[in-house]
Amino acid sequence: MTTGISLVRENAESMQPPRSLWVSFPLGRPLGVPNDASFQHGVIAASLALLEHRRGPVLEDYPLDAPDVCVKTTPVCPVSFPKSDDNTDWESRLTSELSSLKPWYEIGKKRRGGRSLARLSNLSIDKNIRKLGKYLDLNHLPIDELQWFKQAIEDAKVFYLEAMTAEPGDYDQNQIYQKLWHETQLGAGLFLFQERFAAHPTLHPFARIILPRNAAVKTMN
Repeated sequence: MTTGISLVRENAESMQPPRSLWVSFPLGRPLGVPNDASFQHGVIAASLALLEHRRGPVLEDYPLDAPDVCVKTTPVCPVSFPKSDDNTDWESRLTSELSSLKPWYEIGKKRRGGRSLARLSNLSIDKNIRKLGKYLDLNHLPIDELQWFKQAIEDAKVFYLEAMTAEPGDYDQNQIYQKLWHETQLGAGLFLFQERFAAHPTLHPFARIILPRNAAVKTMN
């Protein structure tokens, strides 16, 4: 008997795991904000309670949102994403962007005691990024490598977020995600993948797992 926590409701709906608790928290924070043991225990208890259902699939919504982070003390994203030359190919733009992120990623990884959540795929982040770029340049979908594709994009998103939050402190997660979706080459590429999957006659449901619903909503300043 298994149970789990889902940050993307569309993933749980399409994959139908035995028991899943959907939470409205930012990607990378399945239990809410750090250092809030009482709130985190509540999420874990709700997830374990799903084991009372003898058969699945079961998908339930956690009724509480994560506590707000104080924006006044939120550090600014340390990574700057300059506009890239649109005349270059996707592989070049993505690998160049990845190179600019690596120093910040290593700083963040060191601060976390060497830990990273970017470890789903068997390939390195460099190989995944180059491979994603090649698919975009060829205008092809990874139809025969859907499992790799899902793992690769999840690792890429986590890598970016861990680099973008390398400095100590609490971040305004909504601003960080909007920066990822709308100011990076990776975000632009994911939108393109989503559009191509959505237009596919049989694989269109796969488009829902590429980006969360709120990715299309830009933050109002």
